Amino acid sequence: MCCILLGLAQHNLAQESASAGALKASTDLEIQSSVLRIEFDRNLRSRIVALFGPSPQLLAPFSASETVTGVRTWSNFALSATHRERVSDALGAGERLSLTGKSGDLRKDVSVTIYSDFPSIAVFDVTYKNEGVARLAIRGWANHQYSLGAMPVSRGPAFWSYQSGSYEKRPNWVLPLRAGFRQENYLGMNASDYGGGTPIVDVWRKDVGLAVGHVEPGPRLISLPVSMPDARHARVAVRSTRERTLEPGESFQTLRTFMSVHPGDYFRTLAEYRRLMVRQGFQMASAPDSAFGPIWCAWGYGRSVQLKQVYDTLPTVKKMGFSWVTLDDGWQNNYGDWGLDPKNFPRGDADMKALVDRIHEEGFKAQLWLSPLSAVPDSQLLKDHPDFLLLNRDGSKRKISWWNSFYLCPSDQGVVEYHRALVRKILGEWGFDGLKLDGQHMNAVPRCYNLAHHHKRPEDSVEALPDFFREIYETARSVKPDALVEFCPCGTAYSFFTMPHFNMSVASDPTSSFQVRSKGKTLKALMGDNVPYFGDHVELSDGAIDFASTVGVGGVVGTQFVLPNLVKKHSTSDLTPERQKIFEEWLHIYKDKMLSRGEYLGDLYDIGFDRPETHVIRKGQEIYYAFFARHWRGPIELRGLQSRTYRITDYVNNKDLGSVHGPQTTLSTEFNEHLLLEARPE
Repeated sequence: MCCILLGLAQHNLAQESASAGALKASTDLEIQSSVLRIEFDRNLRSRIVALFGPSPQLLAPFSASETVTGVRTWSNFALSATHRERVSDALGAGERLSLTGKSGDLRKDVSVTIYSDFPSIAVFDVTYKNEGVARLAIRGWANHQYSLGAMPVSRGPAFWSYQSGSYEKRPNWVLPLRAGFRQENYLGMNASDYGGGTPIVDVWRKDVGLAVGHVEPGPRLISLPVSMPDARHARVAVRSTRERTLEPGESFQTLRTFMSVHPGDYFRTLAEYRRLMVRQGFQMASAPDSAFGPIWCAWGYGRSVQLKQVYDTLPTVKKMGFSWVTLDDGWQNNYGDWGLDPKNFPRGDADMKALVDRIHEEGFKAQLWLSPLSAVPDSQLLKDHPDFLLLNRDGSKRKISWWNSFYLCPSDQGVVEYHRALVRKILGEWGFDGLKLDGQHMNAVPRCYNLAHHHKRPEDSVEALPDFFREIYETARSVKPDALVEFCPCGTAYSFFTMPHFNMSVASDPTSSFQVRSKGKTLKALMGDNVPYFGDHVELSDGAIDFASTVGVGGVVGTQFVLPNLVKKHSTSDLTPERQKIFEEWLHIYKDKMLSRGEYLGDLYDIGFDRPETHVIRKGQEIYYAFFARHWRGPIELRGLQSRTYRITDYVNNKDLGSVHGPQTTLSTEFNEHLLLEARPE
């Protein structure tokens, strides 16, 4: 296993001088910015140097980071040519270093480009060519195979990481690494209906971090493995296992990949990645003002919801100050046909229109739940259109286990038109103001082998998924320009490529308050501050009542509460008098501060190594801090202040904590669970 060891934070002068001297002889084999330097030797092996901080972070001995595998692994390529040039393209102006080497009959060309506007990112283009007379069987390739060394002395975890794969157990996206850890982060399907993710992984220690990924314009079937083989090292890579045969004279190019170094946690990497992808044409959606209103969802009543329960709950929803009413799973006759359940809607469309009219009369916006691309086996849709199905290699139907349904192929035009018509009916005919798109199967789809679709490649279905959701989003906005389109991929790690096609992200069935906060940080980095982040139903948080986690990260609050007298089985969704009082207090705080309209300052605190866990929102001249710990007693640091005096207030408990002077200061505090502070300039 090739590896590049991140050097110790402090190096003695002799080591630095020796390294510097060695580098002087081969400056034609290095490329650098103000943030990083990449160096190659004469076998096209590489190492990385981080240039921020008090001294360079030197990486240990050269090793092969980009390799290709066939009957053997080609790792060392004798250098034969170099070229350096200035470039200017969609990503701006930059410098490119191109190197050529050869191993037997296989030639390797690697180009590294660092753009002036993205000094922390190095983009790699790697090509292999068969220059022999016999064909070569290729089993896969790997880029950016790096191994990070732990700091010499550290308490607690040596590394934290951002993992981008999607799994049925719905693990944390942000987590500390432990010896023996391994996660493949395959961006294809990892279970029948779980897969996809954002094409980045990031591993960091307290002083420096390293991220790798790809910058292709759409989803690709690669892995981004992260592992910690022992207590002192963490490994990352970008890998493909696609097999191919290289005929004599034939070449292939790996995906366009990147590596990045940074201080702090993963937030900067994701934010810079978004900025880079925007340069390539990606543009996040715009949200209407109404999207920032608090949400009540009828899901607390379950799939057997009765319209009387919804009608009877609306007065309480109104009294408490919610803005949106969401009709969740249970309104339909089945998944696929999306007709109205005759038990709830005996008069069909007239009853649905009456419900929406009532919601509007009470002053709410109305949202309807929908699970696209799924159809139950006995649906009329599949009887009429069996050609809509996504099929496995053996011709069998691909099951969506959660819904007991079958996948529809997103690249089939008939499937697209069917869903566009459905959106027009929901928003245009029934009068809803928004959609709640839901299902872990939406984040990725399997390869499709349905011959009726005339795919050029089975991967057409995988790569067409973002376009499918673009059609839904654009149709919704064409019917209602201020339509809200919420995207809830049920615990999966969002695919970046669908993000331009919805205007509300969500914590997506969080299993803890930490997931509410860490997903909020992640999605704020990837999507920016203009797309609202819904913290999901508060009943899914710790204690089923942790509004602070959503408010503290600048999320939109919501609930699935039920009235106890309207249900037979009681649960944490019951709105008791005590809970109602708490809900009303937090609704007042949310509406008063509206931190969901602020700027999330994600690079001020490291979510892994800084304690207590801290999140910061800037809104106007005010700075809002949210501290989280089971129990904290001691100093807390207020970062991000200007050089002026601020009045500090615990705005949840309306408690004046006195004045401080920026730009950086501390307070001595004690709290349980959370402490939310406002810093207002005096």
